[in-house]
Amino acid sequence: MDMTSNKYDSVRHVDATPYASSLIEGHRDFGYSLKTALADIIDNSISADANCIRLVVDSVSNNPSVIIADNGHGMTEGELLEAMRLGSKSPTIERKPFELGRFGLGLKSASFSQCRSLTVITRRNGITSCARWDLDLVSETNAWTLEVFDNFEDQLGYSLLEDKGTVVVWEKLDRLVGEAGTSAKVIENMNAEFSLAERHLRLTFHRFLESNKPQIQLSLNARQLTPLDPTASSHPATQKDPEDTIHLSNGDVRIRSYTIPHYKKMSQTDWDELGGPEGHLKSQGLYIYRENRLIIAGSWLGLAKQTELTKLSRIAIDIPNTMDSQWKIDVKKSSAQLPPLVRERLMRVVERFVGTSKRTYRSRGQRLVESTMHPIWNRVQVEGKIHFKPNIDHPVFQAYSKCLPIEFKEGFERCIRLIAAGLPIDALHAELVGNAESIVALQTAESDLNQVVIDLTEVLLANGITRERVKDTLQNYPLLQSNWEVAERLVTNYLKEKVYE
Repeated sequence: MDMTSNKYDSVRHVDATPYASSLIEGHRDFGYSLKTALADIIDNSISADANCIRLVVDSVSNNPSVIIADNGHGMTEGELLEAMRLGSKSPTIERKPFELGRFGLGLKSASFSQCRSLTVITRRNGITSCARWDLDLVSETNAWTLEVFDNFEDQLGYSLLEDKGTVVVWEKLDRLVGEAGTSAKVIENMNAEFSLAERHLRLTFHRFLESNKPQIQLSLNARQLTPLDPTASSHPATQKDPEDTIHLSNGDVRIRSYTIPHYKKMSQTDWDELGGPEGHLKSQGLYIYRENRLIIAGSWLGLAKQTELTKLSRIAIDIPNTMDSQWKIDVKKSSAQLPPLVRERLMRVVERFVGTSKRTYRSRGQRLVESTMHPIWNRVQVEGKIHFKPNIDHPVFQAYSKCLPIEFKEGFERCIRLIAAGLPIDALHAELVGNAESIVALQTAESDLNQVVIDLTEVLLANGITRERVKDTLQNYPLLQSNWEVAERLVTNYLKEKVYE
């Protein structure tokens, strides 16, 4: 037996080139939404050093279209043809600092997820080039048939091309238009989708849009988009922890922790915008940035639970593009996984930090259980169970009870107990989860406030509080605090009356 024979001698090499029509259709289903697809195209513009990016959306014509135009450095024809190639760059190739691309798939896969016709017009050094992928043509020919145009002046989007830069044109918007039917329905669907996409772009690229020193200008149908900072870092009431840094062999991971303001310290508009369509309960957690571009927005990634008391917590994590493989950044740049070393360190940061958010959120209700403030409701814990019940020793209740004939007192106390037993726990829980700020107390009648003022003032004076300190003390009482303009007048009047008794 010839021991030197090659074990591969019997191997045959067969051409297994994938079918063009099947593979290119498969690239339409990488999981892009409109907002992530647009963000991927904008990544390319930023990587091309563009400082002005325009989105032009036509939803009213018979052939709706989307155009993304930038003033970046543009491409030569050779670079354009390479950019139109699927998988034009290996993810293992070292990226330049601040480069946002990864797989060389974004332009094509993002575009194909929304349209069947992708045209790119680009200009560099005064030379213009134009190429198009038409998926219907690829399907018909089952070949990698890329159309290259020598006459491009009549192409849609050409008028938006600047002295240098690139224009990306989406046509045949089958995914966006779908089976909407009437033109009115098409317009409605597209407007709804672009409304969601607009917020996503303001959030994803907020660091590039910051007004003090914007790196880019981004517009949608000539309307400039403003940044949306999920950490509210510039708000004076935002709490910030010292920065943490994890030094790794291929770069640094920066960690900055923020506790956003309680909703009563922000305008309703700002609060709602910060929480977004899913609310603040879903918006809490980690915000991971890759080269200042947001890729994860609001998730604890298994490090903590989303709770009402931690919904003010935001942790911004910055990573360089040299860590893509360790963080398992996906094609859409919209998901990541924590490397073990980072997870271990971050766990300690999260455990320490979420306590700050809990204290901030609890502080407004802490006086509920302070006995010296005579709460209307008491928090009682028995055998691990927590109950809330009316405080029968409250001065208002006691003053009324003393006025009752002896035979009515037991009935009065029974009514109080029934109110406690009938507290709608399930309904309150359902409303509080993610929607606590919309739950408000009923407006208190002035006559009722006056009775509270009288009874509490009498108790305070009887317990040695001076007349001068009564008003300051009562202002800390939650019910009076929320109605202080009226309550202050009632306190002043009652103290005057006491002088003349």
